[in-house]
Amino acid sequence: MEKDMRKSRVALVKCESYEQEKVDMAVRKAAELLGGLEEILGCVEKESRLVIKPNLLAKCPPEKACTTHPAVFRAVGRLLQEAGFSNLKYGDSPGNPMIRPERIAEECGLKEAADSLGIPFGNFEEGETVGFPQGRVADRFVICREILDADGIINVCKMKTHQLERITGAVKNTFGCVFGVNKASSHAKFSTAETFAKMVADLNVLVSPKLHVMDGILAMEGNGPQSGDPVKMNVILMSLDPVAMDSLFCHLVDLRPELAPTNAAAAEAGLGTYESVTVVTEEGEMTLREAAEKYGNSDFNVQRGKEYKGTLHSIRFLMPLLQKKPVVREDRCIGCGICVSSCPVEGKAIHIGKDGTGGKSQGKAYYDYGKCIKCYCCQEMCPENAITVKKSLLAKIADRKWNI
Repeated sequence: MEKDMRKSRVALVKCESYEQEKVDMAVRKAAELLGGLEEILGCVEKESRLVIKPNLLAKCPPEKACTTHPAVFRAVGRLLQEAGFSNLKYGDSPGNPMIRPERIAEECGLKEAADSLGIPFGNFEEGETVGFPQGRVADRFVICREILDADGIINVCKMKTHQLERITGAVKNTFGCVFGVNKASSHAKFSTAETFAKMVADLNVLVSPKLHVMDGILAMEGNGPQSGDPVKMNVILMSLDPVAMDSLFCHLVDLRPELAPTNAAAAEAGLGTYESVTVVTEEGEMTLREAAEKYGNSDFNVQRGKEYKGTLHSIRFLMPLLQKKPVVREDRCIGCGICVSSCPVEGKAIHIGKDGTGGKSQGKAYYDYGKCIKCYCCQEMCPENAITVKKSLLAKIADRKWNI
């Protein structure tokens, strides 16, 4: 099988629960549909140092669908070990630099899964600046030590929504290779969805994962990537092409792939395709549309509008009515300050109210919208689901109904 053919193929296997035996079978079947792990990783030496990179955004139980489920992690690790890859480590650099990454892995159930396979946590508490002069928008990154020392990355991502990028899947998951507090500075430097996506695409070119696996058994819709709602999608996806895999995710939730900024940027960077994709299933090969019809959920809560670019010149006066912004739900806010520490803006765009702050509720978060860059780091890291994204009624209608 030619490599170019493999790169445009995405395996989709139905899996309706996290029962370990069923997940093991689904992950193994996905690899078989792509020709087997020996074929997929044929250019990788068995003694190579591989890092399994899950999504470890925050301390969340698996049932919240915020992080890679331990059963999927265990299935991938076991598959690699059975194929003879024994020099394995795992890890991620989560969004909150105040908590040790391994502690988050423990809270999410991944440490127990990794320990059961004898896979140690890697060094994600140190980073090093790496020059990247060929980058389209980023000329350097601060990369976690373990990623730099590895011979390859196995990217095990989660199927979720994302307020800045619409979705977070294979392409976006590599952002966890960036060390600690440098994530916030990246959001400040690349503050729009498009520039941030181009930066993430540059990062993918640099770290170049060997294989992508997506946990889509229980996905997250709505106010993702941490505070959304779990929803069953009942699929495991696997591919050598992160763009093709994220594009299948898009089709499954009735989102045009080119409207996900990370998809568009990664395709432009030559990382893959969202047009010539073959979906390989146990029932046979399918197109993206056919897979969506059989396995998709068109009611999945995700932002679908065109973001009102290009074709809106004649009604530009509507722009203020179409914008969205983060808002604080005071009934849920506990004043922990994680949102403040996560804000990448100099001088901060979110604060905790104190006496004499102009009527702001004491002990509750509030915004200075004049400084807010709409990066949604605060919303992403809030552990209490106290920050949501507010849309006007006009914006809600435009998101799903208008062809603009």
